[in-house]
Amino acid sequence: MSRLFAIALTALTLVGSASLLSACNTVAGAGQDVSATGHAVTNGAEKLKPTGP
Repeated sequence: MSRLFAIALTALTLVGSASLLSACNTVAGAGQDVSATGHAVTNGAEKLKPTGP
């Protein structure tokens, strides 16, 4: 792997991580984000579940 590619990959990873972490300022905020995503998936699955025989 070239040195320039490694630097670019590291910079991209840091920028991506910073943007994700800024969305939830605390660990509790991250937990709320994950919980909200779980609820959305559950609700979507319930809507698609077949009804009755």
